[in-house]
Amino acid sequence: MMGCFVTGTDTGVGKTLVSAGLLHALARHHRRVVGMKPVAAGLVPWGEDWASEDAIALRAASTLAVPPALDNPVLLPDPLSPHIAAARAGVEIDIAAIVTSYQTLAAQADAVVVEGAGGFLVPLTDTLTGADLAQALALPVVLVVGLRLGCLNHALLTAEAIRARGLALVGWVANRIDPEMGAADENIAYLRARLNAPLLAEVPYQDLPEPGSLVFDLPKDWQ
Repeated sequence: MMGCFVTGTDTGVGKTLVSAGLLHALARHHRRVVGMKPVAAGLVPWGEDWASEDAIALRAASTLAVPPALDNPVLLPDPLSPHIAAARAGVEIDIAAIVTSYQTLAAQADAVVVEGAGGFLVPLTDTLTGADLAQALALPVVLVVGLRLGCLNHALLTAEAIRARGLALVGWVANRIDPEMGAADENIAYLRARLNAPLLAEVPYQDLPEPGSLVFDLPKDWQ
């Protein structure tokens, strides 16, 4: 069983698109692939119920259907930073419980893609962050870099934070989220030279997300 944790340089940089794309790519090599959104804030209608838009996208790209309590154990109504949304909902985010959900999920799957919330250090409680969750899961990390002005600093800081937690940065994805960005190719070249991790994919700007269209250069041990 292989697993990875997908984080990003910020909120809105395409983590869900990349996570779903990874699931499609992994499904070419593994029969049972499933996405997990441990903590999600914000609801949309889903059949006769409510769900996270991110979790819905991951479910659509997964080949294994599991109960929502496993693939999205913490679902918060308000689209806010998780620590605020959880406080408003009267929920305490328990990392140990999330790890247990992941382990149960992993026991049923050949590949699990875990999508973090927000950026790497997003607050989950008053004392815990997304980095604590990633560290508890102990998975290799994929960093999604949203290509826009300022992304070089964000990418290098995030890579430094990932490695400071003793986690492997297994690769990164360049996502062209700003079609008007100048010198995007030069930004990618700079990060290729300095992130010390392989570029797994370049994602062109997409008006409508099409995760199945993404092309990945997957690590050999993921194939």
